[in-house]
Amino acid sequence: MTADPTPPHSTVADILIEALPYIRKFSGMTVVVKYGGHAMVDEQLKTDFARDITLLKFIGLNPVVVHGGGPQINRVLDQMGIRPQFVRGMRLTDGPTMDVVEMVLGGKVNKSIVAQINQQGGRAVGLSGKDGGLIEAKKMRILHQGDAGSPPEIIDPGMVGEVTRIDPQIIHTLSEKGFIPIIAPVGAGAGGETYNINADLVASHIATALSAGRLVLLTDVDGVMNADGELISSIDAATIGRMIAEGSISGGMIPKIENALFALKNGVEKVPIINGKRRHAILLELFTDRGIGTEVIE
Repeated sequence: MTADPTPPHSTVADILIEALPYIRKFSGMTVVVKYGGHAMVDEQLKTDFARDITLLKFIGLNPVVVHGGGPQINRVLDQMGIRPQFVRGMRLTDGPTMDVVEMVLGGKVNKSIVAQINQQGGRAVGLSGKDGGLIEAKKMRILHQGDAGSPPEIIDPGMVGEVTRIDPQIIHTLSEKGFIPIIAPVGAGAGGETYNINADLVASHIATALSAGRLVLLTDVDGVMNADGELISSIDAATIGRMIAEGSISGGMIPKIENALFALKNGVEKVPIINGKRRHAILLELFTDRGIGTEVIE
């Protein structure tokens, strides 16, 4: 009598066994996830994300989601005949644009994510940074230099803000009661004015305020690449500084790296930068031996 062939579910069992030590290690850990890019517009990836976040909560982690919504905002602005303008990746935000930003981020996008997670069995609650005094902000000033020989120019981006303070009490309360906070990156100024804030920036400050074990940044690329175009699995601050000086790290990756370093310097253990276009990217990064992206460390 010959032995039975390899059971068809052995691969699934192997994956679960590989994940076990990480599940045990991360139990009770707060994980802040910045959610944006292609993962927010592809229907299959949206479903996968909702399932992954729900799974994290059920196995004992405390996920907190901070989301963007640039494409959705642009779509509504286009319908209203408002042309978006950007400087250094920052959206210039006048009064009418700010109204649209708050409506789309705090309304349509936020509640869509909440509904998707709840549909998967999670208990998500949508928040704006204005709820419970969560995000206090002030106006951001952008220093822009055109030609190398010209003096720098201070640009007023309108109602674009930077974080001055995070009060995490509302997040703690929700997490302790079994809820998953879903946060729109809109903050309030000292006079009650509303500010549009970069989602990566908000995520890094919230991760710091929560003493999160991980800040996971979902992007549309695999992570940080070396000069040969190969993925770097782990990178520290010294290497980052050298690569920025050499031009190996450039463009939109620089502010992500800067926010990652801010979080690391202020108590967050590690910051994985991963490709949100890969199905179940968060689970593959957190619960496998190799991970799938670039882990930023001090």
